[in-house]
Amino acid sequence: MTEGNLDDASTNQSVPQDIDLESRKLLIIVTPTYARSFQAYYLNRLAYTLKLVQPPLLWIVVEMTLQSDETADILRRSGVMYRHLVCKKNLTDIKDRSVHQRNVALSHIETHHLDGIVYFADEHNIYSIDLFEQMRHIRQFGTWPVAKQTSDKSRAVLEGPVCNGTQVIGWHLNGLSKRFQRFHAEMSGFAFNSTILWDPKPWHRPTLEPIRQLDTVEDGFHASSFIERVVQDESQMEGLPHDCSRVMVWELNVESSNSFYPKKWSMKNNLDIIAPLA
Repeated sequence: MTEGNLDDASTNQSVPQDIDLESRKLLIIVTPTYARSFQAYYLNRLAYTLKLVQPPLLWIVVEMTLQSDETADILRRSGVMYRHLVCKKNLTDIKDRSVHQRNVALSHIETHHLDGIVYFADEHNIYSIDLFEQMRHIRQFGTWPVAKQTSDKSRAVLEGPVCNGTQVIGWHLNGLSKRFQRFHAEMSGFAFNSTILWDPKPWHRPTLEPIRQLDTVEDGFHASSFIERVVQDESQMEGLPHDCSRVMVWELNVESSNSFYPKKWSMKNNLDIIAPLA
């Protein structure tokens, strides 16, 4: 069982004082992360984005095995209210680490009855600030289009809902394999009310089982499989923004396949003096 509790969490509870805080929904942003060459760049970029969002906002960052000093330092300096969790699942037993990291966050939200809008914000994506304000209008489940690069990086495609006003009336499709999905949203293309996790009766959920992501589904089907556990059909969805007319999330892959993660900087000797002071 994947666990994530306060014993494995670092928490920063500071929130700026704001007379309108009580009138705005809490945004619960979930980000799985792992050590690699672009990790610090991605986390810092996302931190600067989230810092521009009006509070209240809680950033739940989940790592595998243990809390790294590098990630902890970025979070402490971010100026964003956060919780730093750990997924202790054995890496040899899993296909997709991010699935289990998100499940740690979901379990944490459920256990502590966090009340707000849950959004899975992967660190490598680029987000419009307006996206987060749009989320605060979500009652049950909101979805929107996502722009992403093709695998060969030759062009951009659009995936997500087609809308009439806020009503979802269809989906943008890219690739024959995705025709077999029930819902055609990206993981970064939806958000939902957290009370669905821990107070299912008002939402008439068909099952009282905990809502979690599944590591057993095919690659590319994780989002659809999860959404099926949150809503019954498109009638329970809200398209954002109006007519789903703007792109607010971009999935870009800038990492090189042969990039590596330096464990540490090593300087055994002092650097040579190139320009001595006069």
